[in-house]
Amino acid sequence: QVQLVESGGGLVQAGGSLRLSCAASGRTFIGYAMGWFRQTPGEEREFVAAISWSGGSTYYADSVKGRFTISRDSAKNTVFLQMNSLKPEDTAVYYCADRGSYGSLSAIATNYRYWGQGTQVTVSS
Repeated sequence: QVQLVESGGGLVQAGGSLRLSCAASGRTFIGYAMGWFRQTPGEEREFVAAISWSGGSTYYADSVKGRFTISRDSAKNTVFLQMNSLKPEDTAVYYCADRGSYGSLSAIATNYRYWGQGTQVTVSS
């Protein structure tokens, strides 16, 4: 059974930084892209960033480009999201996701098969 466990969320002031981690277990994750999404109450899950298995390709939502950085340590099956210059509108539950199959980087939530439980990020103004 594939498990994704996020950590690193919390409360931070606007302009601050947080680093989210996603630890994956349950199978060998060779070749699969992973991503981060976020969701606020009553809204659709929103794409944040994605990264290829090698880490050589990344893809960001326009709203976070230049502020957030996705990376991964494939040897440790861990994906990270470094979030800098945080804004109140970044407040959301952040989810780690695994495509679970070979494919290109995607901003579409339904292209991801496995999801973590989420971690809350709150940015105060």
